[in-house]
Amino acid sequence: MLTQLRLDHANMARLLHVLQLKHKTLAAGERPDFQLVREVVDYILDYMDDFTVPLERICSEQLSARVPQSMDLSRQLAEDYKALHERLMRLSQDIDMILMDAVIPMDRFADDLKAYLEAHRAYLRDERESLFPLIQEYFDDDDLQRLADAMPEGAAEKLEQLQDAYPQLYAELSAAPEPATTTP
Repeated sequence: MLTQLRLDHANMARLLHVLQLKHKTLAAGERPDFQLVREVVDYILDYMDDFTVPLERICSEQLSARVPQSMDLSRQLAEDYKALHERLMRLSQDIDMILMDAVIPMDRFADDLKAYLEAHRAYLRDERESLFPLIQEYFDDDDLQRLADAMPEGAAEKLEQLQDAYPQLYAELSAAPEPATTTP
């Protein structure tokens, strides 16, 4: 299960890298492929709803029963997730407007995209550095199996769906380099 969580983090980091490349295009004064940005944002929103929310709920419930001091971490991750989701929803709305040829200040959009990328990377780092070690310490193999069984489909299945649903995004994702992350 921890291996799957780390793989999911690596895949999310690759998606964020694709958005980072589009941000660099914006920062250079050029227009990125906003349809591709739309696909990435839609995918991340779906992934967060289908995977991140259930993971946090299940981990929080199980950890708080075993490690009462983990409740503060769970609460902080939930607050950070909510703020992250709100940022992404605002970006999604702005992308909709851009795709409908509405006038959106590109410098503001670029700043919002950059802030979102920084926040999402910080969230992943907090999970990796704080949540994963607790799971590793307090969950045995049976606990991890129950956690895995309670989770919706993982990133591997999501990536297969991504390849079918968004071939252009999948090509970009496949071309993105492996993220440099440290794992505990």
